[in-house]
Amino acid sequence: MLETNTTDDTENKYEHNQDVEQECKLIEKAYEEFSSGKYEQCLETLDELEKYNGTNNKLQHNRAVTKFYQCGCKDHVTLLEALKENANKAASPIARYNMAVIYYHRHMFQTAIETLMPLVNQLDDLEEQIAGLVSTFTLRLLLVTNQLRKAAAFLEMLQSPERNSSLNLNRETLLSEEASSSELAATNHESFQRAYKFLAVQTCVLNRKPIVVAEDGSAEFSALKAHQYYIMKDFQMAAKQLKKVNEIGAMSENYMLNTCIANNMGVIHLRVRHYAIAAKFFQDAIAFDKHIAANMRNISLYEMSTARTCEILYNLGIAMLHLRRPKEAYKCFLVPLKSYHSNPRLWFRISEACIMDHEMKMLEEDKKPMITSVANTGGRKMYFLKPSNNVIYEQEQVTEKSGPTLRFAAMALRNALTLTTYYKSVFEMPKEDELPTEAEKENWRNVRDNNFCNPSRPISKTSFDNMLCAIHAAYSYVSLCLGDYMCAYEMAQELLKAEKLSDAHRLLAHMYAGEALIMLDRLSEARPHFEPTFVSSLNAFDFETKDWRVKSLDAAQNVVRYNLAVVMALQGDFELSRNCLSSCTHPIVAAKVLSLKTYLDIKMGKGT
Repeated sequence: MLETNTTDDTENKYEHNQDVEQECKLIEKAYEEFSSGKYEQCLETLDELEKYNGTNNKLQHNRAVTKFYQCGCKDHVTLLEALKENANKAASPIARYNMAVIYYHRHMFQTAIETLMPLVNQLDDLEEQIAGLVSTFTLRLLLVTNQLRKAAAFLEMLQSPERNSSLNLNRETLLSEEASSSELAATNHESFQRAYKFLAVQTCVLNRKPIVVAEDGSAEFSALKAHQYYIMKDFQMAAKQLKKVNEIGAMSENYMLNTCIANNMGVIHLRVRHYAIAAKFFQDAIAFDKHIAANMRNISLYEMSTARTCEILYNLGIAMLHLRRPKEAYKCFLVPLKSYHSNPRLWFRISEACIMDHEMKMLEEDKKPMITSVANTGGRKMYFLKPSNNVIYEQEQVTEKSGPTLRFAAMALRNALTLTTYYKSVFEMPKEDELPTEAEKENWRNVRDNNFCNPSRPISKTSFDNMLCAIHAAYSYVSLCLGDYMCAYEMAQELLKAEKLSDAHRLLAHMYAGEALIMLDRLSEARPHFEPTFVSSLNAFDFETKDWRVKSLDAAQNVVRYNLAVVMALQGDFELSRNCLSSCTHPIVAAKVLSLKTYLDIKMGKGT
């Protein structure tokens, strides 16, 4: 954005200057040349203007902006340095605003907010046009950083009756079904008003407020309507609406629009558990995005802001987890991890990929018989057992330099737990649809969003508690596999302390705590964790809806009884252990029951 002199400034400064008229013509000429894309002529006019009045901050600013456009909007580093120098000298609002725009397009959203905040604090003192630009851009930044509740409070402040706002759009206008951008044609700043209206409606939609998204034939409003259907869980209508968006952009090679449509279609199919179809859409989205992000050093600043590979790879990684392709999921998650390294949910997803890869290796090992061979020596049978799974894993880990491993899973879970513990202490966890407090109503800056899982939406108390339970369960399991039994027991105990613990996690907590105590040779403490009585009170629906091996209450009961039989055998109660095994008939424990019966036969002298 160019910075221009106001009429008052010109009159005061050149009141007795005979060259005023000529200079004003040069200013208007430079502005027209810039607007029409004649940047070389614009620079010549600015040089001629400098001869009349000498150099000043506005002239330096405009020359830097014009050179930036002359080079195809690519050399944003040079422009940013010039803007910083200009802002430090003159405290220019336009220079500061342009700096925030550069940070926004470079995906440095928090830096953009911090740069823009001094202008927001003096919003009432700015010129009408600058105030409108700052207000709109602030709203955009709050939305892109997932500060949805704060954006709603800021919008309410802008639309308050006591404000002498230039935006001219109130709540009633936005709620009107007939309201569309065509109504704004008579305004002085049509494009600005339309941008403001879109952001205002988007704020209402993302905060789940009742509002009609009136389509105006543009891709932006059509896509926003599709998003509204998605939030309302009407996935079929959301998909139909996205097809309309696709028809709007069908005539042009708009890679940004195609990327958005493909990604959103993938998200819809992910929600309805069509994981293979979702993965295909995400891969298409990445292919479209590569046209933008293939050479980030040689594209314009505005093209740079449309690259969304990190977010799409995050979605693709989740689809790959559901498709039980952990190695691909692991590779997908590593890319967004570089940008969103403080996201505990992302760290947890990476650990899930590592755990799934380990489990698939163990399943392959479990298919092999426990007893590799039997030899008769002197009328007695000798059993040869296969090596321990843990030993096999450690040998693999020494030779494997990259890829998902349990060691990496442990580190990822440690990071996830550290981050969630920190956020729990500094953030208030609101419940779903919680009304704003009195302090939030008084000042929009007091509103706090739990948006620490970017690029995901802000997290609620319920989802936060669920994530913490999942982290504790996974951490306990990984610690067991790595032989850190004390850590496994501590994590299982923390899991059992959770306020609202699902029945599936309750079963896991008891299993992991009991196994850790067995390995610590605390058998008397381990046995109560395997009492089958608590299983009968568990909810079968919790197991049937989970994507894991224990898919029924009967399977869960068999797992618990088998573990109880193991404890009894270790305590020397061989007969009781054998009786307990007789009720373990589910296929999920069949192979292990056979191995334990063989062990009991040996101990009880029945192996000959």
